[in-house]
Amino acid sequence: MVDLTALLADLAAESAQLDALVAPLPPVEWDRPTPAPGWSVAHQIAHLAWTDHVAHLAATDAAAFFASVTAAPDPARLVDDGAAAFLAPPAELLARWRDGRAALAAALAAAPPGEKLPWYGTGMSPASMVTARIMETWAHGEDVAEALGVERVPTARLRHVAHLGFRTLGHGFAAHGRPVPAAPVRVELAAPDGALWTFGPADAANLVTGPALDFCLLVTQRRHRTDLALVATGPVADEWLDVAQAFAGPPGAKRAAGSGHAKETA
Repeated sequence: MVDLTALLADLAAESAQLDALVAPLPPVEWDRPTPAPGWSVAHQIAHLAWTDHVAHLAATDAAAFFASVTAAPDPARLVDDGAAAFLAPPAELLARWRDGRAALAAALAAAPPGEKLPWYGTGMSPASMVTARIMETWAHGEDVAEALGVERVPTARLRHVAHLGFRTLGHGFAAHGRPVPAAPVRVELAAPDGALWTFGPADAANLVTGPALDFCLLVTQRRHRTDLALVATGPVADEWLDVAQAFAGPPGAKRAAGSGHAKETA
């Protein structure tokens, strides 16, 4: 059984790491461009605050969540419009993000374990929602760190991102309009502490191996596959590295080889 309390603790730790990175910044640094085209450091934090807000709606008021979706003037701009709506002066934005993530954590802790919360594309359990928030917080933290010229040390929390990346294999194919493969894929990743993280059947003919950090950068579309030390064996594994997508919604504007990060569409 998934330990929701432990997941929430990891989400809090991931958020605190990013918070510590942006909290001391002078206001002018919040305007620094990040690798996501058109997004500043402030946009990255505003996006997280907005996503926490709609996730809180999903956990506490499904009707309000669906209303927020149907009221969007342009679904294709949902993410950009959400980030723009939550922009504020740095101190106000930081407080908004802190309050929102605390409210979301409390709501998810109180949600019935078997309940399916509405989300973009598919419903999610509270544990899956927390895992998704860890993934997003880490990925957007990478955007901020790159903009600031900071190299973050990978932690064991990457396992959540890697597991989500593995579980969303079928979604990646479907989001790109490709048939979902029936053949299983094995994933073997070198963890930050030197351990081996494995997902999928050991006898699968299709295999992806490499550093856990690289796999997480791939499935969050923060790096192009050719810039990563990932090895795919088998046709399904090879194609997966072209369409991997750990987040909901349609395909994002993927990063080109050797270029900056991309941001997801939902």
